[in-house]
Formats: sequence, C-alpha cells, structure tokens
Amino acid sequence: MRAAASLMLAAAPVAAAAAHEPAGDGWRLVWSDEFDGSAIDRGKWDFDVDCWGGGNNERQCYTDRPANAALRDGKLIITARKEAMTGPAFPLSQRGDPEKAVTEATKPFTSARIVTRGKAAWTYGKIEVRAKLPQGQGTWPAIWMLPETSHYGSWAASGEIDILEAVNLGVRCDECAGGVENRILGTLHFGGQWPDNLHKGDETTLPAPLDGFHIFGIIWEKGKIVWTVEGKPYATRVASEWSTSGSGDPAAPFDRPFHLILNLAVGGGLAEGRGTKGVDESGYPKNMEIDWVRVWQCDGNAVSDCGNRGDQGE
Repeated sequence: MRAAASLMLAAAPVAAAAAHEPAGDGWRLVWSDEFDGSAIDRGKWDFDVDCWGGGNNERQCYTDRPANAALRDGKLIITARKEAMTGPAFPLSQRGDPEKAVTEATKPFTSARIVTRGKAAWTYGKIEVRAKLPQGQGTWPAIWMLPETSHYGSWAASGEIDILEAVNLGVRCDECAGGVENRILGTLHFGGQWPDNLHKGDETTLPAPLDGFHIFGIIWEKGKIVWTVEGKPYATRVASEWSTSGSGDPAAPFDRPFHLILNLAVGGGLAEGRGTKGVDESGYPKNMEIDWVRVWQCDGNAVSDCGNRGDQGE
C-alpha cells in the first residue's frame, strides 16, 4: 500500500486550525479553511466563471461576485439567486477552441463554484467539510473533487469523487422516511471518456435536522474510498469496483492528485428528474453555508494505520 496522503501543491499554513486537530489517532492536519477572515482567501480558492450548465443542463451562471459567494459570521455563504445572466457557454478548460471562446449562454439563475484547482490537490487522506444545505425542488449543492490533470484522459477516464450531493432536500418524497426528501449521495465517476463513462455510488439518510450543519467526508487510500457523515461510514468503494480506459493499474484513476470543489447548482438532469420534477423558482435566494474545510494526512505508513475519527469538533 502506498505511503499515506501526499500533498501535491504547496498548502497554506494551518496554524489557525491547529486547535481542531485530533490528537493521538495518527491524523495530521495539512490544509484547512475556517472562513474566519473578511473575504474569501484567493490564495486557497479560485472561482469557475461560466454559464455552461456543468454538462448537466443546469440553470445557473457561476460568478465570482460577492453576491454569490462571500464570508459572513465565520462561514462561507454560496448564494443562488433568481436573476438572468449571460456569460461563457463553456468551461475555461474548453475555451482554447476559438469557436467555444466566443459562444455565450443566458441562464435564469446565478450562483458560485469555488475550487482549489492550481492551489492545492491531494492523493489520499481524510477530507471533511461542515456544511448546511439548502432545500427546495431543483437545489443541488455539492462537495466534490476532480483530478488536477487529465492524466488518464478527459472526463470521466481520469475520475471524479463526489463527497456529497443532495438534490431537492425537503421536497415531498413518498419513498423517503417522513415523506420528505432527506437523502444524500456519495459517488465515483470513472471508466472511459464520455460517453463511455461509468459511475457507482450509494445513498444514505441525512441525519436530522435537514436545516442544520452536518459533517461530510471521505477517507481515501490506495484502492479504497469510504464516505462518512458525522464521522460515521455509510459507503465503501474498492478498486475492484472501478477502472479507467487510460491505465491497467487497478488503483487508477483514483491514485492521482485531486482538487476540491464547493458549489450550489440549480436544476440539471439529476435534480429535475427527481422529486416533484423541474425547478421550483420560489424562495430565492437560497444559501449553502460552509463552516469549515479540513484535510488530514496520515503519519503512519498507510491511511489505514490512522484512526477513523469523524467529528473533529464544532
């Protein structure tokens, strides 16, 4: 098994979060953001700015405006607003094509998607995010990871790790406990380049209250990824369940550095196809609140040498 949790890019100091570091279980805090400043730390985060729709026909333009992402009371607030905006119809990675560079799209909502791409990325370790999720038909908050480089090929041959997705929380759901949507998802995307991509994931019930803060995380080692909520595992994927057309190594594509993404989408295929369908445009603006983000490495020879502590404190 590969030595635990290697940090690919230079990480920001973590002294401010040292008080939250668990003691005696082998985990070492290597990167964090407690969102205690007056503005989003651009040394840690960048913004995706486009009206692409995420490849899912989502209905928002992502911006870098404080109206869509800002710090307030020690938390990062990502805000989806009902307002029309026009912008680039393709993500930055595709704008090298002159035709795509000048193509624009107009969407009826705005929101934000912030990323550590180019600033911090990790291979293996423990990642946790304490967040409060919005509710309503068509809401789609996500905490997820993409590869820092397309080492094994374009999406999804180089992989995608979805730490947390929630769609339509609080909406009527006949098959859900209590009759309202209360499920969260943890998923891997892999296989070949689109349209030969594959995925595998699990759902679990979000602990009550739906409108409260919860800790979402993964413990990621070579050949194994475990999903947790409130520090308790609810899903496990192992290397025999994934693959990539770009390599015969059984650990690939989840053996390379991945960066972190936080976003709030509106609509899109997954959200609009579930619940009461479509997007309920009432109740905006809607917020996704993030209290902190923390990344640990293991001081042992492998991630499995470290204790599986989940809740790192409030």
